[in-house]
Amino acid sequence: MAIVVKSMATSGVDGFMVEIEASTIRGQQQMMSIIGLPDQAIKEAGERIQAAIESCGYDIPKDKAIISLAPSDKKKRGSHFDLGMIIALLYQTDQISPKNLGEYAFIGELSLDGRIRPCNGVLSMVTEARKCGVKAVVVPYDNRQEASSVPGIRICPVKSLPDTISFLEGRMDLSKQNENDGDITDKGETLSIANQENDFDFADVKGQEELIEAIVLGAAGGHNILMLGEPGCGKTMIAQRIPTILPRMSEKESLEVTKIQSISGHLEAGTGLVTCRPFRSPHHNVSLNALIGGGSYAQPGEVSLAHNGGLFLDELAEFSKSTLDALRQPMEDKRVTISRVNGTNSYPANFMFVAAMNPCPCGYYPSKRCKCTDYEIIHYRGKISGPILERIDIQKSVAQVDYFELNNKKDGVSSAVLRERVEQARKIQQERFKDAEGISCNAQMTTSMIQKYCKLDEECTEILKKASEKYGYSARVIHKLLRLARTAADLDGAENIRREDVIKVLSCRDLDVSSNQMYAIT
Repeated sequence: MAIVVKSMATSGVDGFMVEIEASTIRGQQQMMSIIGLPDQAIKEAGERIQAAIESCGYDIPKDKAIISLAPSDKKKRGSHFDLGMIIALLYQTDQISPKNLGEYAFIGELSLDGRIRPCNGVLSMVTEARKCGVKAVVVPYDNRQEASSVPGIRICPVKSLPDTISFLEGRMDLSKQNENDGDITDKGETLSIANQENDFDFADVKGQEELIEAIVLGAAGGHNILMLGEPGCGKTMIAQRIPTILPRMSEKESLEVTKIQSISGHLEAGTGLVTCRPFRSPHHNVSLNALIGGGSYAQPGEVSLAHNGGLFLDELAEFSKSTLDALRQPMEDKRVTISRVNGTNSYPANFMFVAAMNPCPCGYYPSKRCKCTDYEIIHYRGKISGPILERIDIQKSVAQVDYFELNNKKDGVSSAVLRERVEQARKIQQERFKDAEGISCNAQMTTSMIQKYCKLDEECTEILKKASEKYGYSARVIHKLLRLARTAADLDGAENIRREDVIKVLSCRDLDVSSNQMYAIT
């Protein structure tokens, strides 16, 4: 009779249960066969299992051993099935006698000497195990912080195969090996924060008060931002400080971010939930698969790694056109679906898009230093397609600053003060959307929500209409302006959108004004 042991696997950001069945066939040549659509890492598990069995003092089965991973019609990958497979095999050959084996699910990679190595995707797998009614999950000791983030299920961290077997047979209490967990927990949380926080502060930025106000507006509502300015004017410097004013994540958002980081292998062993919003900044030579996601197993890309945080593209015009155009769907739908031969995965991609670029090929338009013709400038800006620009709410010019004048200026407003303003505005939005599933800020408002929460009086409507007629705004741009105006009102605690809010958001469309002037001249 075959022995069945539970384990878990991942598909996208979600997990699913895998039943490991082990059986031996007497009279046949000694070998190990693993079936059930395994990838190369699982196929190699046979060698790791045999080495670990011998290292830990057990006997390698003398007959043919068959290990099946069910459901057999679903592709499986990863090395985390090792622990479940060796437990099933040792139990099948009567070398161990575990108690209540059906209550446990097993996750862990084996080393050749029997140690249990950490794995990716543990958070997603433990979450699914709880949904499937599993009472306890045996996980690698280094993944205990990540696994413990899931309430309502018992976590059993183990360091080695002998420890696992002693625990299953009732000869070892795992709580004793975790006596120092309090210290380790603090270390894990510190690592999670230290990896993402830095010493940047908006107090270092001088002479860009108007731009900083636009940045606060974008952060308060989760709106996309494009900064346009000469080299050295402070675009990158300001972008680096945006994470310091983003609002703190809720527990739900932390879980979502941690799942993606874990599946992608970006979560360090020994860390718990990610507590700081991610802020990704890929180089302009990034490939399409790296940005959007892809590879043989449809892995998440930068847009998903930036989920619930920000994605910063510096030198926007240097990115390939096809790569930028691929951002259209994630920016609009807040989700990306990647299809490959080995499967189709869907990942969340709800990020705040931040970009910076020069105004022309030489970088100095409209100053006298610029030698570019209007045609060259239009051609250069044409690298950014209209549909992408329409999806960017704030398009702000960054003025060049005089170093000698700034030297005598006081420090700017600190990030702590700006974050407080942002969080106050977010609280208003969270209260507004408390009954709306998946909506947490103004940038995510649907059309029906815009009609409900972004009503304008006659004067505001007339101002917006004149601007639309002058610059040819599409319905999408007008909707973005209305969302932005709602955020401007929230920053001041106003109940309704006011005239000054509409004027303020129209002043955040500098690229429209600049391009319109050039087209008029041409």
